[in-house]
Amino acid sequence: QVQLVESGGGLVQAGGSLRLSCAASGRTFRSYGMGWFRQAPGKEREFVARIMSGGSIAYADSVKGRFTISRDNAKNTAYLQMNSLKPEDSAVYYCAAKSYDYSTEYDYWGQGTQVTVSS
Repeated sequence: QVQLVESGGGLVQAGGSLRLSCAASGRTFRSYGMGWFRQAPGKEREFVARIMSGGSIAYADSVKGRFTISRDNAKNTAYLQMNSLKPEDSAVYYCAAKSYDYSTEYDYWGQGTQVTVSS
């Protein structure tokens, strides 16, 4: 069982930056694929970025060049650095973990952290 706790959300002006953190419990963090998702009011949850245990990274087109995902296995933590934020980035951001990189589904989810970007 893995517990995920996000932090770092808040209110920021357009063009600003935030760094989200996702702290994971458990000794096998390095073996998990980690992802970030977001959900805005009235919209479905959408993929933002992922970093697999082997280090491969992918981003949604909407955040490419602005967001950077990373992980520190020694700290059991994944990060999402968000730069050049736009009002449309406002959402609840969730981190997720999956036991196998090749899995299509994520097994564990955090509670979410709110990001609000003002224009």
